[in-house]
Amino acid sequence: MRRLIVLFAAALAVLGATAPALAAPKTETAVFAGGCFWCMEHDMQGVPGVLKVESGYTGGHLKNPTYRDVTSETSGHYEAVRVTYDPAKLDYGFLLYRYWRLVDPTDDGGQFCDRGPSYRPAVFVTPAQRPIAEKSRTEAAKRLKTGTMKTQILPAQTFYLAEEYHRDYAKRNKLNYFAYRTGCGRDARLKQVWGG
Repeated sequence: MRRLIVLFAAALAVLGATAPALAAPKTETAVFAGGCFWCMEHDMQGVPGVLKVESGYTGGHLKNPTYRDVTSETSGHYEAVRVTYDPAKLDYGFLLYRYWRLVDPTDDGGQFCDRGPSYRPAVFVTPAQRPIAEKSRTEAAKRLKTGTMKTQILPAQTFYLAEEYHRDYAKRNKLNYFAYRTGCGRDARLKQVWGG
């Protein structure tokens, strides 16, 4: 019996040593600006196939910007989110569809109560993403209940993570987050733009 156990253990060791390592799932990223990144982060989390949503800054000229730099409107950056997703479970086109429903693409002066260039909506794309994003923007423009499409599609640039206190804000500060979101009129305006 001992001999059988030793042989079985040896066989398992050999099989374990020669078994191919499981490959990590392939991931892709999408970058969206849509006003306050707290809201964009909150609304993109939980979408099946989304692995991670990070708040940050992109689109400007200043390296390693801070929140103060961005909201001073001198860095050229947008508040944005970087969405990491599994393309086997979710495609970029669906993320775009979701994005349009989360923003007021008719307002290029900011979003909801957040005003200024750093709060403008924009889609930051790679060359491969551009035709998908352009087509999606055209389709979204047809579904608007009011206004005209003003959201830009821009080349992807370096994405800088926001300060730690901004990340996962809605999860860590639920009451403050929902008071901000409600007071800002985000959901009420989205109903006007896209319908109930």
